Amino acid sequence: MKIATFNINGIKARIQALSDWIDEANPDVALLQEIKSVDEAFPREHFEDKGYAVETHGQKSFNGVAILSRLPLEDVTRGLPGDDTDHQARWIEATVVGEKAIRICGLYLPNGNPAPGPKYDYKLAWMDRLKIRAQTLLKAEEPALMAGDYNVIPQAEDAARPEAWETDALYRPETRNAFRRLTNLGFTDAFRARIQGPGHYSFWDYQRNARDRNDGIRIDHLLLTPQAADLLTACGIDSATRDREKPSDHVPVWIELDA
Repeated sequence: MKIATFNINGIKARIQALSDWIDEANPDVALLQEIKSVDEAFPREHFEDKGYAVETHGQKSFNGVAILSRLPLEDVTRGLPGDDTDHQARWIEATVVGEKAIRICGLYLPNGNPAPGPKYDYKLAWMDRLKIRAQTLLKAEEPALMAGDYNVIPQAEDAARPEAWETDALYRPETRNAFRRLTNLGFTDAFRARIQGPGHYSFWDYQRNARDRNDGIRIDHLLLTPQAADLLTACGIDSATRDREKPSDHVPVWIELDA
């Protein structure tokens, strides 16, 4: 089973780029972030024609997450638990029904800038709620994953120039510590479980020729429960999609599970 996460930076602007990647990569499940569309405006039929079930949690002009799946989806829920006043569309989860059922959670974690400030407080509070949801997933003792744009640079090797990010919300110590608390629960960072060393990025800014200079950061992650990590056979980053026409500033990150 091939599962990918991809921040598409607007479904209206990237539908062709997303479609081309799907046709080439052929993921069984794609978790999308920043669809920037209400549910009713998402081009559902376009992807259904490609054989995907479509579930969205949209929001006008901002945020928004979605699941595309070639396999049946059950028990779809929307919104990260823990704050009934939070109406930002940043979380969707469902059970993918294959030979092995897998609970998949797609997320778009808040950016948090400028930091410190209210937006950063929201980011850290969101990560506290994420930790509680993560603990619940672990207690089920079943294959599950949390994948998406975390807006977190976990370590210095995950940035071409870590010194440039020291005061940024993506790399501040509080952010990295909150991410580490997730992995310390027992989650596996799928990419680092398979690939080590610097130079592997999933985001390049549109400005300052960042892609040409490979001045990137790794902020798109798939965290696996122990039961899912046991099924992990491969992981990669489709960095070439960043070089195509009208690309997202992110690229897909994918895993393969023996499921």
